[in-house]
Amino acid sequence: QVQLVESGGGLVQAGGSLRLSCVASRSILGINAMRWYRQPPGKERELVATITRGGSTNYADSVKGRFTISRDNAKDTVNLQMNSLKPEDTAVYYCKADTWPVGSWGQGTQVTVSS
Repeated sequence: QVQLVESGGGLVQAGGSLRLSCVASRSILGINAMRWYRQPPGKERELVATITRGGSTNYADSVKGRFTISRDNAKDTVNLQMNSLKPEDTAVYYCKADTWPVGSWGQGTQVTVSS
């Protein structure tokens, strides 16, 4: 298990940018994948972006070309750069580490995009 703390959320106008950070309580070098999820109001949690230990990335179709996930193993941090934000990106964003036997989740950070 690992403790995760997200930060960087806030209120932004449509078209703006935010950078979310997820800091882990221990090294993430050995964690196979780190992920960002989001949960819009009244909806289920959905996977937004994944980055593997080798640096491969994958994105939900709704954010491709706008969001970029990165990991800094030296700082035990995973970031999510979000550009060209839309009102439909409004959600609580969660960081997840694929730890064994169960995944580890952060507490979430609120992102609100106004039109």
